[in-house]
Order: sequence, then C-alpha cells, then structure tokens
Amino acid sequence: MIDSNYIKVFTGNLIITERIIQTLRDSNINAIVKEENESGLDPKIYGGHLLQKIYVHKDELDKAIPIIEEINSKLQP
Repeated sequence: MIDSNYIKVFTGNLIITERIIQTLRDSNINAIVKEENESGLDPKIYGGHLLQKIYVHKDELDKAIPIIEEINSKLQP
C-alpha cells in the first residue's frame, strides 16, 4: 500500500506513464509507479493490458499536476 502522504495523479499505459515519469524526474519530482494488469496474468505471456499508476508526494502535487496536464494535452488528437 502506498503511504498516505502520496497521491495518485495518473493511471495509464506504459508509454505515457514512462514519459510522465521521466518529465517529473527531470523536474526533480520523485514519483512512484505501481503496475497492475487487469487480468491478473503476466501480460508478457498472455497479452493482458498493463496499467501503471503514478503517485507523487502531497508536497510536490502542485508542481506535478501542470506537468501531467501539459503532457496529456499534447497527446490528445
């Protein structure tokens, strides 16, 4: 379980979360990633859908949200 001082700021696929994580780290924001797959099976073997959740410390939330929103806006068609 994630410490209560951490807040979930994003849930998405591997490619988008990796981009967000790298951008947050470049901005000196420490993020935690929790991986889940919907089927409970190994997605590498069974092709299940892998979701990643990004958590940031509540003290860094105000810095993280604009970064995530900017990345999301660039990915919208």
